Amino acid sequence: MGEQDVLFSKLGSIAHITINRAEALNALNDSVLKKLDKALDDIEKDSSIIGAVITGSGGKAFIAGADVKEIKEAGSARTAFITGGQQIIYKIKTSSKVMIAAINGYALGGGLEVALMCDFRIASEKAKLGLPEAGLGVMAGYGGTQMLPRLVGPGRAKYMILTGAILSAREAYDFGLVDKVCPPEELGKEVTSLAEKIAASGPLSIKGSKEAIDRGLALPLEEALKLELTIYDKVANSEDAENGLSAFLDKRKPVFRGK
Repeated sequence: MGEQDVLFSKLGSIAHITINRAEALNALNDSVLKKLDKALDDIEKDSSIIGAVITGSGGKAFIAGADVKEIKEAGSARTAFITGGQQIIYKIKTSSKVMIAAINGYALGGGLEVALMCDFRIASEKAKLGLPEAGLGVMAGYGGTQMLPRLVGPGRAKYMILTGAILSAREAYDFGLVDKVCPPEELGKEVTSLAEKIAASGPLSIKGSKEAIDRGLALPLEEALKLELTIYDKVANSEDAENGLSAFLDKRKPVFRGK
């Protein structure tokens, strides 16, 4: 396995994961998935981390897809192989941390599915996004057929999946697939600014709000409102809430401790 095919670092309360297979356009192979799995577990266990940025190295690709050679060679074990990858990538969606995809180039197949699991997708103007699996006689298996329609609606999702259309960053923005598009040289600045704004807020507020949104979307509105109040009760009666409310009234900057 490549020793450096996934780079992990931490700056303050923000973690950074970089898929580092530029020569293969950062395609997801077994080695990358295993290291991504560990990085996601490490992030989840670290209480000092509020969010994480996922990107690809080399400037051409975010993640250009799953490793087609490995899928082909899996043969009759193909579904089991894809199942393992889906379970790892789904950890991005279920993480209590805020996950940001910095899409710096091709985000295709499994790469787009990684981005779909994130809370935010910020794209370079040169990014290309799509799920082209149907053209290979297979289909998206890392969550694409489920996450894409939830994000852009079933009609647009079927258009992308059934035709294998590759969208430009601007087209993806118009579809509601990405949250912001910026010049390539400004992508790092945009993502850092977003992460810093999030990190400046109360960590319990961020975690609680994300949980309320993600869990609430799967519930009828009445039940979702009850869920909101249950989570609100925990957040609003925390030390951070007392600190934040007092700081506002005293016209000072709050110091949150995640308690």
